[in-house]
Amino acid sequence: MLSKIDAKKFHTLIEINSLINSDYKDVHNLLSQIMESATQLCDAQASSLLLMDKEKNELYFEVALGEKGGEVKKFTVKSGEGIAGWVSHNNKSLIVNDAANDKRHLRNIGEEINYTCKTIIAVPMRIKDECIGVLELINKNDEQGFIQEDMEWLEIFANQAALAVVNAQSMEKSLREIKQLQDRITHDQYHTIITKSPAILEKLDIIDKVAKTDSSVLLLGESGVGKELFAEQIHLRSERCSSPFVRVNCAAIPEGLLESELFGHVKGAFTNAIANRHGRFEMADGGTIFLDEIGDLPLSLQVKLLRVIQEKRFEKVGSDTTVTVNVRIVAATNKNLEEQVEKGAFRQDLYYRLNVFPIYIPALRQRPEDIIALAHFFLDNFMRDSKKQKETRFEGFSQDAIEALLSYSWPGNVRELQNCIERACVIGRNKLINTEDLFLKAYDDKVSMHHHGEKHIQEARDLKAALNNFKVNFIRKVLEENNWNQTETARALAIQRTYLSRLIKELQIEA
Repeated sequence: MLSKIDAKKFHTLIEINSLINSDYKDVHNLLSQIMESATQLCDAQASSLLLMDKEKNELYFEVALGEKGGEVKKFTVKSGEGIAGWVSHNNKSLIVNDAANDKRHLRNIGEEINYTCKTIIAVPMRIKDECIGVLELINKNDEQGFIQEDMEWLEIFANQAALAVVNAQSMEKSLREIKQLQDRITHDQYHTIITKSPAILEKLDIIDKVAKTDSSVLLLGESGVGKELFAEQIHLRSERCSSPFVRVNCAAIPEGLLESELFGHVKGAFTNAIANRHGRFEMADGGTIFLDEIGDLPLSLQVKLLRVIQEKRFEKVGSDTTVTVNVRIVAATNKNLEEQVEKGAFRQDLYYRLNVFPIYIPALRQRPEDIIALAHFFLDNFMRDSKKQKETRFEGFSQDAIEALLSYSWPGNVRELQNCIERACVIGRNKLINTEDLFLKAYDDKVSMHHHGEKHIQEARDLKAALNNFKVNFIRKVLEENNWNQTETARALAIQRTYLSRLIKELQIEA
């Protein structure tokens, strides 16, 4: 051990310890300081700290000090190769005061950067007796070369460097886990869009363009089609994505409370208003507010909402102080707002303000490509979240169940499908979910109703045949509802008449 404690070296060691034990996040800078201290205290001209890449079984230069330090960092050293490689492989310290005649010395690096290495001292960095790197000092200014005391001090610095690396790795792991938890918390409030449908992919392309603006968006479609998911995508793809996304269901909040919920109130504004309260618009400041079921908004509040859209200002309930907000409004409804306007149930000026970018979300029956993909998604989610034992977990759907899913009209859309799959998971007892697990009574009725058309339906043994099965039944039903008028049927199906005619011919659909 050290025969004499050098005060300067001892104080340097204390300083390095203080850095390691502090909230020091820049590990590269810390390792550089350790090597600078070791270089100065051992009176060397250059130094380097190499770390082991276990996958490649080679050392790379994390720190390289001296006149050629920048050039050295482009090299790597195989374990067992050169002085550093030998130290790493044998996990032993080494002093070489005649590098020119030492067979272990790797000369090609010095030759390439035009630097002569005369004396070297190298020691391993250890974590639980495992070598994770090497500290090297090169060319001691004293012509006698490095001595045992230099090696002992460098070993102490190596232990400090190893501790710094361990701390950095632990901190990096902790930060990564925290980030993952934060991401989970953040993204758990959003939903995943599962789609293979060209119609939905087209809507997402439109949303990409709309999201870059601050214009109001009106999402239209039947109940349960997933309008809220598209509102989320507008927010997530906009520059407001790091700001709040606030949801309000206008139909779920009693009319007497809705104004306070949206705009907030001050203390004493009404009975039980015992404190000031921020409304949803204030909570959404800088971000996006999603007003679901906007068609149910009372006329008395429509005026106030119109002012927020036009002027970005409002007053809280019970206050005459104006509040200014910067909020992007996305609204949604399953009602026909034009009819509501004609009936006097919805303000025309508000309708025009909201209807800047109308986006219609197709019903699930209009995008059969998504039915099976969504069914598998809901199945996987329920299996992950449920307490089903491993031996009773479902592997998928039987062919009959797939045919039933594709043939059903899904009046409740995606929400009904999700509930159907969850119910099947609770009831099902086999590896595959069967038709009887789905409890789609309307499916049996539909099969009976279209029994006369079975000659056109081949036994569905794959997804393509099952899709054709669905198309035949569905198109025939809509044709019947429109007295086989192809123009009206095409309009109801939201497709071109020529495309409908081609489908009727290809699928051999007859009256």
